[in-house]
Amino acid sequence: MADAPNLCSFTLLSTHSDGPLQVGITTSGKGCKLSARIRREIASSLPPNLGQAVERLGALRRRIWEEDHAAELAQDLEAEDDEGGQPATFNKLILEESKEAARGRRMRWLSQICEYWPLRRLAAITDSDVDILFREFASSSPAKMGPTAIIPGTRAGRIILAGSGPGNPDLLTRAAHKAILSADLILADKLVPSEILDLVPRRATVHIARKFPGNADKAQEELLELGLAGLKAGKIVVRIKQGDPYIYGRGGEEYDFFRAHGHTPSVLPGITSALSAPLFAAIPPTHRGIADQVLICTGTGRKGAPLEPPEFLASRTLVLLMSLHRLSALVDSLLAKGYPADLSVAVLERASCPDQRVLRTSLQHVCAAVEEEGSRPPGLLVVGHACKVLIQYEQKWVVEEGFHGLDDLGGEGELGRMLGTV
Repeated sequence: MADAPNLCSFTLLSTHSDGPLQVGITTSGKGCKLSARIRREIASSLPPNLGQAVERLGALRRRIWEEDHAAELAQDLEAEDDEGGQPATFNKLILEESKEAARGRRMRWLSQICEYWPLRRLAAITDSDVDILFREFASSSPAKMGPTAIIPGTRAGRIILAGSGPGNPDLLTRAAHKAILSADLILADKLVPSEILDLVPRRATVHIARKFPGNADKAQEELLELGLAGLKAGKIVVRIKQGDPYIYGRGGEEYDFFRAHGHTPSVLPGITSALSAPLFAAIPPTHRGIADQVLICTGTGRKGAPLEPPEFLASRTLVLLMSLHRLSALVDSLLAKGYPADLSVAVLERASCPDQRVLRTSLQHVCAAVEEEGSRPPGLLVVGHACKVLIQYEQKWVVEEGFHGLDDLGGEGELGRMLGTV
């Protein structure tokens, strides 16, 4: 009974179906026509053939599961022929957790493909692509993966370390954009937005870092090996890094690695979120009479080591990258260093993206605010009086959603034409 929602135990959704893909919209009985329009808008924004992509990725997931299940059956000692004798590995210790870890790594990779590949690229996935991905799952050595197989006698490869900026594709440098268009192999951080990966030409192979807690170093090593394999095959390898390659992005380490293997990288700068995110949140890191210096720090050191924060200085703006996952401990250490409990801070997330969020509060309330509002990585923390120079508020915290600061610049730029965002 759409006109009497208080008498209803459920409401019907306005649905869009594309094979196994189902999208449902409801306004809880308050606007049936509006829900239909929202459903049409969402459906029109999706690339064609996305349902087929769901089928193919589902088939890939099933193949991974079947491979794992078959491996477990093959190791079932009770299923062995009694007359077959004992293998040399009969007494070898088999750790259940190691099999679970291997399964988890494969499923996490598939999850990251679903999460970080651009929808248009996912929608264009073919059966051949699925076969390649499945072989990559089964491969124990990154250098053996099909798209980067070594081809003797080819041209010399080239490696480019390119910063992708804070997130919005309009903030790419022209040099980084040209590098992406020229690439044969893209190695990307998992937080590089899909709008930027949408620029990658269809002929290029894309690998997204399989970084998750406990696997960051191994995932980094895998990307480096993939890069070397691509270079030996004579490919143009573009390593896309969120923000700027040298601002807490391991860019220097990667430069040193490739140079040691005979390939000196070209390095293209990117706009770092450490300076651009405050700008998009109306926070001037320096302001006459308020802040005369900016200090950029990481909230997490090597192998997760905690930060030893600098002493409090009233005229300094402190920008802390990679800090929100250990916010409580960080706040305690700042308070122990003499930072006032009522000092203004801001949590800046998804800077320059349409779903940007700014949470303005004070040092004493920031943990409660993040716990109540949730987190939306990637994000950073800004600490200092500059946080309250342009925006005043009286509440314990305020939340600001969305970013449209580049929508009305006028003219349809090249990236806008390509992405259809202008």
